[in-house]
Amino acid sequence: MTASLPLPSALRLQVLHRLFGEHHGWLLGRLRARLGCAHDAADIASETFTQVVALEDPGAIREPRALLTTIAKRLVYASWRRRDLERAYLEALAQQPEAVQPSAEETVLALEALTAIDQLLDGLSPKARAAFLYSQLEGLTYAEIASRLGVSVTRVHQYVVKGLTTCYLALEPA
Repeated sequence: MTASLPLPSALRLQVLHRLFGEHHGWLLGRLRARLGCAHDAADIASETFTQVVALEDPGAIREPRALLTTIAKRLVYASWRRRDLERAYLEALAQQPEAVQPSAEETVLALEALTAIDQLLDGLSPKARAAFLYSQLEGLTYAEIASRLGVSVTRVHQYVVKGLTTCYLALEPA
């Protein structure tokens, strides 16, 4: 994409309509083949085009299929991560005694919170994310984390501070 002036709204709608008409079927077919589920493919395709609509200047898109593929891959990856997170949470709940099992509403709220935290931490580098999670969830020492990640203890400290700062800033009112 190149920098250009935003399109007038009528022209913008024409560009978006053309993009959708020319590429929706292609994207949906690729997603169906990749995911093996027509419903998931339709959801991802829909969200992909929603993100294209949100672009400032869709007329500047030079390689629509490359852009659509990139957006769709990110959405598929995020979907898989959410499912893995949900599965892990539900498996952990199944291990708990019935007396401490949360209600269905509490479970949904916890899953929403976990998904939000996951999205928040997605902005960190993989090593920073891992260091933060090892520290906060597994209670590992910085030395243990440094050994696992192959970095210095100082670097682990920086990673954990970055994770904590990211979480703190997300809690601040806008």
